[in-house]
Amino acid sequence: MLKTDNLRLELEGTTALLTLTRPARLNALSAGLVEDLHAALDCVGASRDARVVILTGEGRGFCAGLDLREPWPATDGLDSVRGGMAMQERIAALMPKMREIRQPLIAAVNGAATGGGLGLALACDVRYGSPAARFSVAFVTLGVSGCDVGVSYLLPRLIGTGQAAELSLTGRIVDADEALRVGLVNRVVPADELLDASRKLAAEIAENTVYAVEMTKQVLDRNVDATSLRAAIELENRTQVLGTHTEDARALFARWAEKGKG
Repeated sequence: MLKTDNLRLELEGTTALLTLTRPARLNALSAGLVEDLHAALDCVGASRDARVVILTGEGRGFCAGLDLREPWPATDGLDSVRGGMAMQERIAALMPKMREIRQPLIAAVNGAATGGGLGLALACDVRYGSPAARFSVAFVTLGVSGCDVGVSYLLPRLIGTGQAAELSLTGRIVDADEALRVGLVNRVVPADELLDASRKLAAEIAENTVYAVEMTKQVLDRNVDATSLRAAIELENRTQVLGTHTEDARALFARWAEKGKG
């Protein structure tokens, strides 16, 4: 589907495998990789064949955050507020784009996921990790805020405010076992099984109808911020009733009805 010096996007049946390919830099975010990620997500979002996306990294790292050795093109320079803000906004825009595309995303975390890499993992719907997976907020250790690229929004919702505060204030490394214990990852699997386990999950998701999967992702995402239980239920009600009018749902209901007669 797409291949650059920074990433590779492949369609495997109904699964899009998105691999970051800067292994020498632990797949750290350069300006080129950020732009290629935007393009890859746009490509996946427009695809009618891709039902689920797996995001992983080539080599020993998932994504080691911002690549501080790489120059970032900016008209006003990164030492200016305007130039720095342009860079900041472009990187951070990846996270809502990941939350808003139709397809669920599975992070197959094969190594370090720190700083912006942690942000990418958090923006996925499900996270599987290998024993080598490592997580860190990291920003706070560089003299800036521990709140960056959506982490201050996504992390507390995933692991709770107390755990998120500790990790954000210290920037300490969280290994795979602790990540599993606190809910940062859904599963830890052997390194040589990580992609296959992620593919299996993607296939299980894709067994459900397009409408069911896309609306489940959307409603879960929206109702995290629902103002009340009633508001959440109202969105659920509309989504369910609309779903009953799809051809797929009607066929499934009819099939269940026939089973009931037997």
